[in-house]
Amino acid sequence: MLTINSLTVRLGGRTILDRASASLPAKSRTGLIGRNGAGKSTLMKAMIGSLEADEGGIEMPRKTRIGYIAQDAPSGIATPFETVLAADTERADLLRQSETVTDPDRLGDIHERLIAIDAYAAPARAARILIGLGFDEDMQGRPLDSFSGGWKMRVALAALLFSNPDLLLLDEPSNHLDLEATMWLESFLRSYPGQLVVISHERDLLNNVVDHILHLEGGKVTLYPGGYDAFERQRAERAAQLAAAKAAQDAQRAKLQDYIARNSARASTAKQAQSRAKQLARMQPIAAIADDPSLVFDFPSPADELKPPLITLDLASVGYAPGAPVLSRLNLRIDPDDRIALLGRNGNGKTTLARLLAAQLKPEDGAMASSAKMRVGYFTQYQVEELDGADTPLGHMTRVMAGKTPGAVRAQLGRFGFAGNKATTEVGKLSGGERARLALALITREAPHLLILDEPTNHLDVDAREALVQALNGFDGAVLIVSHDRHMLELSADRLVLVDGGTARDFDGSMDDYVAFILGKSAANDDAKAAPARPKDAKLARQEAAKAREAQAALRKSAKDHEARAARLAQQISAIDRAMFDPAGADPALAKLTMGDLAQRRGKLAAELESVEAAWMEMLEAIEAAAA
Repeated sequence: MLTINSLTVRLGGRTILDRASASLPAKSRTGLIGRNGAGKSTLMKAMIGSLEADEGGIEMPRKTRIGYIAQDAPSGIATPFETVLAADTERADLLRQSETVTDPDRLGDIHERLIAIDAYAAPARAARILIGLGFDEDMQGRPLDSFSGGWKMRVALAALLFSNPDLLLLDEPSNHLDLEATMWLESFLRSYPGQLVVISHERDLLNNVVDHILHLEGGKVTLYPGGYDAFERQRAERAAQLAAAKAAQDAQRAKLQDYIARNSARASTAKQAQSRAKQLARMQPIAAIADDPSLVFDFPSPADELKPPLITLDLASVGYAPGAPVLSRLNLRIDPDDRIALLGRNGNGKTTLARLLAAQLKPEDGAMASSAKMRVGYFTQYQVEELDGADTPLGHMTRVMAGKTPGAVRAQLGRFGFAGNKATTEVGKLSGGERARLALALITREAPHLLILDEPTNHLDVDAREALVQALNGFDGAVLIVSHDRHMLELSADRLVLVDGGTARDFDGSMDDYVAFILGKSAANDDAKAAPARPKDAKLARQEAAKAREAQAALRKSAKDHEARAARLAQQISAIDRAMFDPAGADPALAKLTMGDLAQRRGKLAAELESVEAAWMEMLEAIEAAAA
């Protein structure tokens, strides 16, 4: 059992953890969650002892072997395979001793221990872990310094998993993984024999792997049984109870204040009023659940509809050096209502294809045709990293919207939660999630017809990812996504394109089919890799999803029209009211009418307004029901 006892940690004068307490059962798999900046990594560092608590502490059984990935990636001339094998320090030490020890009894003990820890099967286990994380046989034998930082972090993760600690601590382990490696990691962690604490924003991992959720909020921790979906249900129930308790307290507070106001001045009741005042002072206010501006995403939909197709590729090839294409034989069509997820391991060319479609790369061979009027919004992590930390969201947006009014600039920022002082906060002081929202605000400023999002969720927590999904589903243009977040792909995409073998083709199946395909549960042969499951059903599902989006778009447009019509009617009624009660300041045309004519006209407008508002509300309810 791991016990957090009244743990308090202060950093830079700010209290991060405030008397946090929880007991994690032995062998439990716990998902540590909370909003960005809540203190999750701080708590994990306290667990490994790299951060000293100001008060309280963390208790666990003696001699617990803790496994945690340091921020520094491994480097040097050692290979990934050698690095992973070396992570089991006991095995490595015993093997060294077995080559130098001459005492027969000691040598026997060494070999018995090597057998007990299954040391001779270790190379095969190390290779399986590396393969699961995307390292083929050739990559396993290359020096570490030949890999990028992301791949080096995969080696660090592989070494940690191989070392098999009693307590495995993982901080966003899927950040450097593609979808395929993330699915393998889930499968591995489900069968992990030790205790696990994982910080993650991946809903599927939190549902498929963990059996407890430790929620960190306001410096406190609360332990919930079950996965993330179970946590959400329990949190919703708790929020409802909190809201009811606050409403009851507000009513009681108002009653006490009224009594004090009415009875303080009267001698006969002054004592009772003083007693009520003391009771009021002792009453601890129940805080309302505040709206979080970091959950605001609102992609502006294009007002000018384009005829299909937006883009067509005809036997196109693309790469970065002449004569060395990364992808060839590309035949692809993108329509205005497409919702596409690009699948495939990192390094297979997903980003290359995205850059081609965003017109950042030109085809070396074949043909690519696109609508001349098409606007593309292309998001990458590099845009987040390249934001000027000394500038503000308002400064960034003003530059890219040169010539637009300050109101238009502010409105675009407001779509993504940058209102008021937030718009003038230095970017360097924003969280990773806030910087990602700013980058999304910048690339959608012209209401693009096609959104291309390359790993948009890396800096977003679970709630923010859910808000992003809802915003994408409300966007009227085409969407193409590269992501390792399976939950987001399942809810946002209805067409899957597999980038593999130097080309890209439609994958006629669901995400579940793809999971089975990747994990080796599909019986498809090599010729059917791109279509392992129910092509007719998948095609029909995509068509139905497209029709549903068309209907939703029409419904949203009609709802906007009704809203505007209701606003116009309300304005006309207001003008009549002014003419009836303040003729001097009224519209001259209305001022000439008699009171009877004005009243008659007002009655007709009010009836029409009531009808329009009723229809508008029905549409809003239909839109909400479809989104649920």
